[in-house]
Amino acid sequence: MRRRRLLTPRGAGCLVVAVCLATGANLVASSILLYLAVFFALLPLLALIAVRVPRRSGTVARQISTDLLTVSQTSLVTVRFALRSLRVPRALWHDVLPDAVRGDAGGEYPPASGRLEYRITGVRRGVWAIGPLMLRTVDPFGLAQREQEFGETRTVTVVPEVQALAPLRARVGAAGGTAHTSATRMGQGADNLSPRFYAPGDSMRRIHWRATAHRGQLMVRQEEEESSPDAIVVLDRSSARWAAPTDHADPAFETAVSMCASAAIHLADEGYGVDVIDSAGQVLGVLRGHEDDRDGMLAALALVSPRGGARDVATLVGGAPPGPLVYVTGRLGVDEAAALRTAGAAAPLLLATDPEPEALTTASRNGWSGALLGDDLAAAWAEALPERLGATDVPR
Repeated sequence: MRRRRLLTPRGAGCLVVAVCLATGANLVASSILLYLAVFFALLPLLALIAVRVPRRSGTVARQISTDLLTVSQTSLVTVRFALRSLRVPRALWHDVLPDAVRGDAGGEYPPASGRLEYRITGVRRGVWAIGPLMLRTVDPFGLAQREQEFGETRTVTVVPEVQALAPLRARVGAAGGTAHTSATRMGQGADNLSPRFYAPGDSMRRIHWRATAHRGQLMVRQEEEESSPDAIVVLDRSSARWAAPTDHADPAFETAVSMCASAAIHLADEGYGVDVIDSAGQVLGVLRGHEDDRDGMLAALALVSPRGGARDVATLVGGAPPGPLVYVTGRLGVDEAAALRTAGAAAPLLLATDPEPEALTTASRNGWSGALLGDDLAAAWAEALPERLGATDVPR
C-alpha cells in the first residue's frame, strides 16, 4: 500500500518558494526577502507539527450483511470506528479493499450518521482481507497531511455465482429426487440435533458447518440418516484441462465453478441428495437438505483452483450408479471424450468449456448428453438435458 507524502503539493510549493526567496535575498541583499523565505519555510513545518503531534488511537469493528458474498452480489459493510483523541479532526476515511472486491469505501469523518457504511460487490472468488481503516487528516492551510491506519483486517469469502437452471421434468435415479423429503421426515429441527466434536474416523460428510463456525472446532452431527447420493456433480479441475495459473482468474474455470455450484443447488432443490466432488475424488460438498450444507459447499468452491490429475468416473462414482451425473470440465479432446464413461448413471450430463469439434459427439456415443459451456449457464444446461427429461423453458 502506497504511503502518502508528509507534505501536500501546496506544502512542497511553500518550501520551493522559500528556497527561491532565500536565493533572491542573497543575490540582491534584501532582508525583506529573507524574512519572507523564513516565513514560507516555517509554515509547512508548523503545519506538519500540528497534524503529526496529536496522539490518536481507535478501535474498528466491521459487520458485513451477508456471511458469504456471491460474485456480482452487493453487500452492506458497517464500520463502527471509535477514535480516542483530544480533538476529533475533520478528515477523510477509507477502508482498504482487495482487487477481488469492488466498492466506494470512503467518505468524510466524522460522518453525519455516526456510522461508516459502504457497499461492496464481489468480483472474484476467494477469501480476501478488508482493511485496515485509513484516516487522512490535513491542516487548515492544506500544507501537511497525516495518514494513519486503525484496526485489524476482516476477511470476506466471495463464493461463485449461482444461476437458476431449467428443471428436470422427469425423475431419474433410485430415489427419483426424494432425498430432501426423506431428510425432512426425520422430524422438525433435524438440523438442530446436538452436534458433537469430530473424532478420527468420522465421515467428512457429517460435518456440522454452522456448529463448526460457532465453536471454532470441527463438529459433526450426532445423528444423520445414512443414504447413498441420488446425484453426483463432478468438477474436473485437473491441470491439463485449464490454462496455466496466473495472477488473473481464468474465465473458463470461473464459469465451470459457477456451473458446478448452480447444478448442485438446483438438483438439491429438486429433491436429490447431491455429492459434489472434484476429479480426484475430494469431496467439495454434500447436500442433504440441511441448512448449512449449501454454505459449506459454496465456501469450499470459493477456494478451488486447477491442480493435479483426474481419476476414472467409475472410480469416482463408486458402486452405486447415481441418477443425474453432471460432469463439468474444460479442454476436452476427442480421445479423452471416447474414454469418458457414464458409470451407469441414469442421466449423465457433460458440460465442457473448450471441447474439440467432435468431442461432444464422441461422448454422446458413450451415453453422455453434452453441451458447450459458455457465459449463459442456463442455456448450456438446457441444451445438455436429454429430451426425455423435457426441459424446454430456460429461466431468465
